[in-house]
Amino acid sequence: MKIEHIAYMVADPQAMVQWYVRHLGLTIKRGSDKPPFGHFLADAGGAVLLELYGGPDGKIPNYPAIDPAALHLALVSADLGRDCRRLISAGASEVEPPRALPNGDSVAMLRDPWGLAVQLVQRAKPMLG
Repeated sequence: MKIEHIAYMVADPQAMVQWYVRHLGLTIKRGSDKPPFGHFLADAGGAVLLELYGGPDGKIPNYPAIDPAALHLALVSADLGRDCRRLISAGASEVEPPRALPNGDSVAMLRDPWGLAVQLVQRAKPMLG
């Protein structure tokens, strides 16, 4: 089997979609302008989709309250420091600044403007094609 998509029920899918497209470089593969405003976004490699869609009040997870180690979206970065600064300028907030790991990778943890944890990773050796 192959992963097709991962989905997040969010409070403002239309705004999040625009931010993810503009600042994370994702592209819309399918979207709806009617509730629940579901959108499927593709990464640069076109291998995995991210679905953002709305839901009823009271059902949306409280993403800012969830430990980022427990739930985050990880994206590959070619320049961790530059991407962190750029995303923070665009409304993200820093959770953990860039740091090197013993295996040569570097990681940073941010939250998007809606509180969803976004990890940026710069791999010493790519893990996927």
